[in-house]
Amino acid sequence: MINAVALVKEYGKVRALDGLSLDVEPGTVFGLLGPNGAGKSTTVKVLTTLSIATSGTAHVANLDVTKFPEKVRQVIGCVPQKTSVDPAATGRENLHLQGALYGLRRAALKSRTDHLLTRFGLTDAADRPSRTYSGGMQRKLDVAMGLIHHPRVLFLDEPTTGLDPESRAEMRTELTRLAAEDQITVLLTTHYLEEADKLASRLAIVDRGKVVATGTPDDLKNELHGDAITIDLADTAAIAQAHPLLARIATEVTQSGRSLRARVSDGATAVPAVLAALDSAGIAVSSVAVARPSLDDVYLRYAGRSFADAEGVAA
Repeated sequence: MINAVALVKEYGKVRALDGLSLDVEPGTVFGLLGPNGAGKSTTVKVLTTLSIATSGTAHVANLDVTKFPEKVRQVIGCVPQKTSVDPAATGRENLHLQGALYGLRRAALKSRTDHLLTRFGLTDAADRPSRTYSGGMQRKLDVAMGLIHHPRVLFLDEPTTGLDPESRAEMRTELTRLAAEDQITVLLTTHYLEEADKLASRLAIVDRGKVVATGTPDDLKNELHGDAITIDLADTAAIAQAHPLLARIATEVTQSGRSLRARVSDGATAVPAVLAALDSAGIAVSSVAVARPSLDDVYLRYAGRSFADAEGVAA
């Protein structure tokens, strides 16, 4: 349903996309996971015809996005990061305006509007100005507007950013329903590891404008055997001394602030050995944590840095 091959997008000397490729099957929720600045939003802009790639090809619903942009826009819905809701208009008026732009006639537009208001729990607030809506309600209205014309593909750019936990959970439930019940292909961008893990049936991890790994969340995590251990040192100055000691016992040792992170085959047996080695060297430890593989570990494996560090660089 969505195919991109070797996309490059340059803004002057800045290369936002650096040969990005992806393939999205119909009726799935596909996640683009990466830190801010990784190229996720630029990818969405190219796929939704809002920007033209410097090189490479992209097709949505078998339509070339460069050759047939008008046709592409008819079969997609797009919900950008920043709300497109008119705050002075009511929820119903926002939906009517969006539907009219796509050529929906009166009876069909009324029926579709009523259906979406009910589906997103907005019926009671339908005739209130949308500026009175909570952040979660406005985001629901945004998604409803993106669905008004029965699109085959829905693009969601950071759909839950700024929402409270309850609204975020409700949005995740509704997006899962879209793919399962409506057979709409959903491509969403996110920098929330938990959201990508729970919501996406498949995902692509994006770093510095490239896809560095792709697969189901479980498959990507299962590629990493053993456990991850994180050691917080009492003194940052001891990092240089502790790093080689840990490397003798573990693999993939990385540093973030005064923490060292590594992979071991069995955390329960490795931790005592690690603590003993650090203690014998006079290195004080504040805390130790052991965890099963996560998407953060996957990101670390393929991008060469932790997700938190990548967010800091991107910011």
